[in-house]
Amino acid sequence: MFDTHLHTEFSTDSKMKIEEAIKASQKSNLGIIVTEHMDLGLKGEEKNFCFDVDEYFSEYNKYKINKVLLGIEIGLEKEHLEEARKIINNNPFDYALGSIHLVDGNDLYYKDFYKDKSKKEAFNRYLEVMFETLKKFDFVDSLGHIDYISRYAYYDDKELYYEDYYERIDEILKLISNREIAMEINTRRLDDDKAFKNLLKIYKRFNELGGKIVTIGSDSHDLKSIGKNFDKAKYIADSCNLKVVYHKNRKIYYDK
Repeated sequence: MFDTHLHTEFSTDSKMKIEEAIKASQKSNLGIIVTEHMDLGLKGEEKNFCFDVDEYFSEYNKYKINKVLLGIEIGLEKEHLEEARKIINNNPFDYALGSIHLVDGNDLYYKDFYKDKSKKEAFNRYLEVMFETLKKFDFVDSLGHIDYISRYAYYDDKELYYEDYYERIDEILKLISNREIAMEINTRRLDDDKAFKNLLKIYKRFNELGGKIVTIGSDSHDLKSIGKNFDKAKYIADSCNLKVVYHKNRKIYYDK
């Protein structure tokens, strides 16, 4: 299998060396796709979540083999649509993972986005932006971590419950399935029983709405997280009749 989502030192928030990641993945008999952060809305900020694409390929092409592929995690930010399109289409990435990290210019990691908002208001806005932006980003291969907001939201109960937001979640799932792109099963939160049970409902609904394929990614920024909770992710995929895939040269391959 492939861990299709991990970050090495080209990402601002990781210090992991690619050589270390390769060794760790080999011990677990996993392939890896490196997906460094490219959030163009944070370019020039103190935390600059962008990287030099030419330098990336110059340094990492020598590591590329069948089990080590080179991708990108592109921030879904409508203000930077055309710049993102050029980066993806003009470079030899194996895989383009599209993710929401910023909403209305606010990093979801920090309190600013949640200030003066109820949980319902914040979560609805997050899902609204995800849908509207995804409609424009028709060049990504997979939607990353639909439950990203549940990692950092400043509420007592952070869970993205399907029942509470099913209308907005359904429109996202329909869009993905109609485009025949993948949906990521991000394993970061799968050791939380509540998160696991709720995410299972979302992926089941994805299949009901026509979804067929998923990628599995640890979102690892360190060695110990590579391949974490993959047994649970595979259970979700199998239970929901979804095929696990990875991408090479932007083409889909069925994982084993």
